[in-house]
Amino acid sequence: MDSVVIVIIVSAVLLVVGLFVIIVYNSLVKLRNSVKDHWSQIDVQLKRRFDLIPNIVETVKAYAKHEEETLKEVVEARNLYENSNTHEEAINADLKLNEYVPKLIALAESYPELKANENYKHLQQELSETEDKIAYARQFYSDSVLKYNNKIQMFPNNIVAKLFGFKSEQFFEANNNERQSVKVELEK
Repeated sequence: MDSVVIVIIVSAVLLVVGLFVIIVYNSLVKLRNSVKDHWSQIDVQLKRRFDLIPNIVETVKAYAKHEEETLKEVVEARNLYENSNTHEEAINADLKLNEYVPKLIALAESYPELKANENYKHLQQELSETEDKIAYARQFYSDSVLKYNNKIQMFPNNIVAKLFGFKSEQFFEANNNERQSVKVELEK
């Protein structure tokens, strides 16, 4: 009778451990997929932004012929994103583009005809809306990365995560230029 009780206890323990592993594994997969989904939302908005940029560049070119360097920098930053193969490369390309988009928009201040152009106004409004959507998507992405990273790093989930090869995800962080105060100069 003692061996039957031991078999039942061992079976119960194995069943509990097995159920725990299954529950933790499934929750990790769900969180990992949430991170991927939120990344794809950023990707959708960045794609929208990158589709708008050539239109803005072409509109600006018509008015600001001597602003070639700024336009070139914007296009190069956009191409970096399109050629990125990893989340890290895409994040870095986006951060670089974030440095140039305000310069592109600021060009309108120097060219009243451009500022009055309806096409430019429309593109600028779309870009502004897209920038807001990117900010929200980044926030949701960072929230899902936080939940996922916490789950795979906390005991006892970290054992299951390590066993099945779950890796931490990178947060979307501001670069040094974005952390600095913005300097606004008004003409007198």
